[in-house]
Amino acid sequence: MKRINNKKSNKIKSNKLKSNKPKSNRLISLISSGIDSPVATYLMLQRGASVMPLYFNNWPFTDENTKEKVITLMERLRKLTKAEVKLYIIPNGENQRLFARNCDHHIGCILCRRMMFRIAEKIAIQNQAIGLVTGESLGQVASQTLQNIYVETSGISIPIIRPLIGLDKIEIENIARRIGTYEISIRPGLCCTIVPKKPSTNAFLERILREEEKVDMTSMVEKSIAKVEII
Repeated sequence: MKRINNKKSNKIKSNKLKSNKPKSNRLISLISSGIDSPVATYLMLQRGASVMPLYFNNWPFTDENTKEKVITLMERLRKLTKAEVKLYIIPNGENQRLFARNCDHHIGCILCRRMMFRIAEKIAIQNQAIGLVTGESLGQVASQTLQNIYVETSGISIPIIRPLIGLDKIEIENIARRIGTYEISIRPGLCCTIVPKKPSTNAFLERILREEEKVDMTSMVEKSIAKVEII
């Protein structure tokens, strides 16, 4: 019987363990001017993650106040966590316009979020980040039903962390008040005006994929990333 070289076997196991270790503790956080995503970003920073916040600017379907709120929220999180965090801003208004012009308006939010996740994933890969962070809370809004979350993130190859997924609005607001982001989030700002009056709450992936064929998603992703602003 052939004897096993224990040293060689242990070395192979050690190499496998090393290869399975994350490349970094960096995460891309999808942040907005609302209450939830700054809380989710804060929680990951508190856990020691290196977070790159990514804000999708929907101007001209929002106003400058919305962008300023996000910048102020980031200043608060920097002060609170002592983390050196840069804010990445992606222009998303033209993408919204293309979806509204070419696709079914009722699923515009889902198409937009699929675009956002693709852009975030690409930026994550470029920056050796190992996952994404969102402020989603299950069932809170139309885009956050279980079916829509599945459809919106279908095709994304990296982990998506949702620190707030099982919390209700009151619980999230309590954390926001405690960390000092709530008062910033509720300041006046124009919500996205291109949102449909009756957004789909139960989208089907096959239908979404057919709608995406009406636009050049790959080109939209590339153009958006090329115009990133870093603050």
